[in-house]
Amino acid sequence: MKLFYRKLGEGQPLIILHGLFGQSDNWNTLAKQFSEKGFEVYTVDQRNHGLSPHSDVWDYKSMSEDILELIKENQLKNVILLGHSMGGKTAMQFAIDHPEYLDKLIIADIAPKYYPMHHQGVLQALQAVDFNIVKTRKEVDEVLSKFISDFGTKQFLLKNIFWIDETEMAWRFNLKVIIQQIENVGQNVEHVGDAIPVGIVCDVSTFFLRGENSNYVLNEDINLIQELFPNSVLETIEGAGHWLHAEKPKEFFESVIKFIK
Repeated sequence: MKLFYRKLGEGQPLIILHGLFGQSDNWNTLAKQFSEKGFEVYTVDQRNHGLSPHSDVWDYKSMSEDILELIKENQLKNVILLGHSMGGKTAMQFAIDHPEYLDKLIIADIAPKYYPMHHQGVLQALQAVDFNIVKTRKEVDEVLSKFISDFGTKQFLLKNIFWIDETEMAWRFNLKVIIQQIENVGQNVEHVGDAIPVGIVCDVSTFFLRGENSNYVLNEDINLIQELFPNSVLETIEGAGHWLHAEKPKEFFESVIKFIK
């Protein structure tokens, strides 16, 4: 699938992958900072998100192959691949499937393990929004507020609204498929190709970055991380939660640059 992406700067390619319900422009500020450090930055809308096409096929294998298509289309080599949450799972899957394209791998607050589905509240809120009835962002906000109290989460979701025409709004993400296949987001990272057996390790130089206040990457996950990515290091950003790049952007940027350099 040909993905939508934003490109900024010149130098070694750095591809950034957002998480569930995210989109490429969530990373605009950090992308600009990375580009100023001499990187050619690609912020990508993954399938069923942002301005990329919608599809009934939505899993980490297909999302990994989407990244391969983008890399081949732009003839990229020596790529640095950075992914947050769902994007981190996509990045890990790609690194296992196609390590020859990567120089470094950066995984933000996610582990290569199974996560039980835990987005019920958000999905319930999104399904409660009827665009045949609500006609303004304020009205959408009021509906979401009945289910979601966190201001940041609501603003994050509201960024996904767009106008189909002068009278009708819609979500940019493919809510129907996300609801139907939400379990796919929690799936394990594994090699699913034919040539190499399941369980292969990935030797790409890898940086796992987690938030101190997040429960996505636990100390008990370290053995699994080291087993699958033996050439990896783990760092914790103090005072950050799951959205560590948004909550502590300075610390996140400095940690990533230090690892790359």
